[in-house]
Amino acid sequence: MEERVIKMIEDNFRGEAIKAIDTLVRFIENNDGGELREGLKRTPERVIESYLEIFSGYSDDARIILDATFNAEGYDGIVLLRNIEFHSTCEHHLLPFSGTASVAYIPVDKIVGISKLARLVDMYARRLQNQERITKSIANDLESILKPLGSAVIIDASHGCMACRGVKKQQSIMTTSAMNGVFFENSEARSELLQLISRDNINR
Repeated sequence: MEERVIKMIEDNFRGEAIKAIDTLVRFIENNDGGELREGLKRTPERVIESYLEIFSGYSDDARIILDATFNAEGYDGIVLLRNIEFHSTCEHHLLPFSGTASVAYIPVDKIVGISKLARLVDMYARRLQNQERITKSIANDLESILKPLGSAVIIDASHGCMACRGVKKQQSIMTTSAMNGVFFENSEARSELLQLISRDNINR
């Protein structure tokens, strides 16, 4: 398809999205056709601009992120990146949830740069999501692309849909985990991983 046609489609889609946000703002304000107050006049455009960043994960690909690898040089221990901060959006209520992820794998013959693990978390977080899917997707990508001895992901997050509505529990934390390979099959490997994750942070 020609770039000109693609741009026309994107511009039209963007225009429809702005109209939809305008309708939503009027619904919230109980404004049926009147002029929006000054602070809301450009809100639909601002929301769409922010969404382009918040949901930028749809344009990323795990295979590209994990493509650049290095020789493991015989290292066969756990590679763990913990306390990866993330922000995501609940697909059920379009409310935010945020927390930290710990991502681990045991290499066979290749390792990835440490930033790639954080980028993989961001890729899945920057979509309409649920926590369980993020957790499993990251672990499965590590397993299928790097082909390690094992992969594991543990996520702790607080959810806006729990804090702002419904049961209104502001302090609740949800924990999810996904274990593949030796982390699933071997209790000693799993215990070692959990001990590493629970260690005190390095003093900065």
